[in-house]
Amino acid sequence: MPEDTFRLIYRSRNQIPAEQRKVELGTLFGKARSNNKKHGVTGALLVFGDTFVQALEGDESVVRDLFATIEKDYRHDSVALVETGDVPERVFAKWSMARVSEGDAPDITLIAHVDGIHRAATRNTTPEQETVLDVMREAARNGSNAN
Repeated sequence: MPEDTFRLIYRSRNQIPAEQRKVELGTLFGKARSNNKKHGVTGALLVFGDTFVQALEGDESVVRDLFATIEKDYRHDSVALVETGDVPERVFAKWSMARVSEGDAPDITLIAHVDGIHRAATRNTTPEQETVLDVMREAARNGSNAN
């Protein structure tokens, strides 16, 4: 019987200067995707203004270690846990990144390249992904209001 997956969702405020974000985030995401793959971590990142909300899925000790690193990263401020716990399965097993748009605009799946972040082919989301994305969207909006 497969073991449960641990999911951690956090919110933070982006500290990367606006004029450096495209290149800095592209580099960061490329490295993160490689490291996450190596450690069996999957997830999604939502960007809403200056607020990040990220869901990380995988082995609990690996995810918690990654979160501890993120908490110390100078590119994040006001890091706060939104939700943690075991879940029956990964819902973002094939996702690298997503972006929450203003209002009710659809999320945009993104792919990170060294020259920045680019729109990927549109993918439909599953009901399970939408449930987690709703939690993340709400945290992003609340974080944006608090900043």
